[in-house]
Amino acid sequence: MTSVTSAGATENKGAAQLTAAMMLSGTLGVFVVESGASPLNVVFFRVVFGALALGGYALARGYFRGHGFTRRTLGLAALGGVFIVLNWVLLFQSYENTSISVATVVYHTQPFYVVLLGALLFRERVTAAKAGWIVLAFAGLVLVSGVSPADLTQGGAYLTGVGQALLAALLYGLSTLVTKRITGVRPHLIALVQVLVGIPLLLPFADFGAMRGTGADWAWLVGLGVIHTGLMYVLMYAAYAKLPTAKIAVLAFTYPAVAMVMDWAVYGHHIGLVQALGVPLIVTASLKVTLPRAGRTPRTPAAAPAPRTAARAPEAASRPATPAACEA
Repeated sequence: MTSVTSAGATENKGAAQLTAAMMLSGTLGVFVVESGASPLNVVFFRVVFGALALGGYALARGYFRGHGFTRRTLGLAALGGVFIVLNWVLLFQSYENTSISVATVVYHTQPFYVVLLGALLFRERVTAAKAGWIVLAFAGLVLVSGVSPADLTQGGAYLTGVGQALLAALLYGLSTLVTKRITGVRPHLIALVQVLVGIPLLLPFADFGAMRGTGADWAWLVGLGVIHTGLMYVLMYAAYAKLPTAKIAVLAFTYPAVAMVMDWAVYGHHIGLVQALGVPLIVTASLKVTLPRAGRTPRTPAAAPAPRTAARAPEAASRPATPAACEA
């Protein structure tokens, strides 16, 4: 009886941690927009402050001792970092060309890219049922995007923004496939390597002159690193070790829900009725693709937004992602 009670308390704590992390993630778009910086600058300073936050946490917890990296796994983490950083740049550009709401929902096609890329690159089996749910999800995507046939012929910033969110999701899917092949390394350290990679990658494109005199806007950039890359990841990784896959997948949708509310509350943006019809299609299909089939017990919890890795033990491998985002 005591063990059952303890397990329930542990799961409840994990649910609270993941909910908090997803709520923080839902405010990401506001921090990006309010910073007033270009997407390249936003991501550059996010990885700088994020590296300081994650590095400080890992150092305080003694994670660098017996880190578990090999030349191969370090290379994989770095490659995953390239995909993650470029994914952030495209997502933040999408905010400018569409809206936080539309970009976030479109970005949540990530799980389907993971499945499709796994089949294409690693010949992972895709069942007829999963293929059907993916088709349904992309039907929902068409509705949510609000793109009309005229947009397809005329182009424009909005169509570009939708494409940027889709490409960001694709890059996230590539990062997931790379990262989940890393074993024996704490997810905090994998995330640290991934943000560190972003510093030299984006340094040539960072416009320091544009950051002079931004004053209070620096607080938003520091927040993106400390809150959305440090605190948020720590909460997520702690939660993954306590929760089953099904609960992670469901709670992950707190992120887009909060993002849409924030977009409406702060900027007055909201999706239209026809667009709203596509949201439940994407949510339902995502859960069907992500959750284990009935009668099967998942080996480990799935991971969430980028870079998302799960840990069931201190040295656990990173795992596939479930819908949520980061991080975004």
